[in-house]
Amino acid sequence: MARRMLFLHFVRLVSHNVAGIGNNVTAVTVDVILPCLNEAPAVPWMLERMPAGFRPIVVDNGSADGSDEIARSLGATVVAEPARGFGAAAHAGLLAATSDLVCFCDLDGSLDPQQLPLITGPLLAGQADLVLGRRAPVRRDAWPLPARLANWELARRVRRRTGLSIRDLGPMRAAGREALLSLNLADRRFGYPLEMVMNAAAAGWRVSEVEVAYLPRVGKSKVTGTVRGCVRTVHDMSAVLAR
Repeated sequence: MARRMLFLHFVRLVSHNVAGIGNNVTAVTVDVILPCLNEAPAVPWMLERMPAGFRPIVVDNGSADGSDEIARSLGATVVAEPARGFGAAAHAGLLAATSDLVCFCDLDGSLDPQQLPLITGPLLAGQADLVLGRRAPVRRDAWPLPARLANWELARRVRRRTGLSIRDLGPMRAAGREALLSLNLADRRFGYPLEMVMNAAAAGWRVSEVEVAYLPRVGKSKVTGTVRGCVRTVHDMSAVLAR
């Protein structure tokens, strides 16, 4: 309950931005790609908050907790991707999507689907080709300091390499489906989100950010919650930067 109250407080601060976008969003269908690995506790809350016009595609990456069945029972399209890896799941969702515009979002409860119109707004207005959600933690423990510092350093290196003025490689993002496919993304692990930004910059895309609320995730993170996850993420993203 406290977690939701914190979020509602944040929404009151940004709701005026959403109001100007909503009418445009409901006129289109947007596929929302939700990579999933054992996120059963968060699935109902996430899917119940999907805005009108946004169609969830849950890509199950080998869950053992019934996440896929819960998602299916709540009306989501469920795609199975047996090859383990965040990038593998995200790209399987991109291949399964049929809408002209697609979003990506974590399914762990750290990002609220109600804010997806903030991400798609600049695209619908023709102001950007790729929009990233710059995370604004609603609580200090929503984004552990080591993960925040690692993200800050990574974003700094991306700015230096590409000239983009981004501050976060946020997991909530949106772009055109066909355009994303043209980037020929090859990473199938944790480097996928970074490769998307790097390839988009190389292709001359307009990349922008909008602020979104960042909540404490439900359950243990596969990235910051384990030493193995941290090591793999650093390795995968360093490999992308080295290309």
